[in-house]
Amino acid sequence: MYVYVLYHTKGRTVTQSPTLTPTQAFDALYAFCAPALVRQTYLLTGRRELARESVERAFQLAWQKWPEVAQDRDPAGWVRATAYECALSPWHRFRPRYLYPEPPPADPGDRVLLKALLGLPPSYRRTLVLYDGVGLNLPETAAETEASTPAAASRLTHARAELAARVPELADPEVLHRRLVELASTQRLRAQKPEPVRTHGERRNRFWTRAAITFTVAIIGSTALTLRTAPTHYEPPLAPAQAVRGVPPKPALGPLSHTEQQLRAKLRTETANGPERLVPLTR
Repeated sequence: MYVYVLYHTKGRTVTQSPTLTPTQAFDALYAFCAPALVRQTYLLTGRRELARESVERAFQLAWQKWPEVAQDRDPAGWVRATAYECALSPWHRFRPRYLYPEPPPADPGDRVLLKALLGLPPSYRRTLVLYDGVGLNLPETAAETEASTPAAASRLTHARAELAARVPELADPEVLHRRLVELASTQRLRAQKPEPVRTHGERRNRFWTRAAITFTVAIIGSTALTLRTAPTHYEPPLAPAQAVRGVPPKPALGPLSHTEQQLRAKLRTETANGPERLVPLTR
């Protein structure tokens, strides 16, 4: 199987040989984009481990959808957008490992710049990193952030103004671009090798595939058991118990009447046993 990979970065087009296998093409894209992408993601989050994790997750998703990504007009942009979405997810704030801030950069100027960046709203921060850090033009930045060009320009203007208010020397766009590159480059950020990223993504795919199969089998089994044990005809429910009325109460024992007393005396005088008991009485 052969694929043709074409991606664009900072105004230049890089074409991979059409004889590359999918694995080779993925590894080439990873080797070209991952190191810089980790540094860019660090500017968005201020967390080194989260930056590496987001980039690896983006490439795992790219490997899962590799036929689609390989034929995309900008595979690097596809991975970058996915990594930025993973890094800026609001769910990270609930993870225990991210409840506490990481150690800041050693350089005081870098600490001030990173603090100013993290003080921007996520949409402003992403637009600023794409335009002044990565070097995309305004329409490309708007497309990647899923915004209109005027909206992207407004975000960029407000982000630059807020940064300049906190760090006055960043009012010049050239200085801002240089400082962003320096901040990302001075951090010890290294991307993992492509092979572990691919294998981890494949293991994740196998796990979710097996989980889906197991869930489907469980649903089918429970449905079959329900059909097997369900009643085939209507059984009316039993009526609730009710007290029976109109029956006279059982009388209590009292003194014997005269007739009953005579009968009792007669029974006591009669022979209780013996053969004469069977002989009829003569009158």
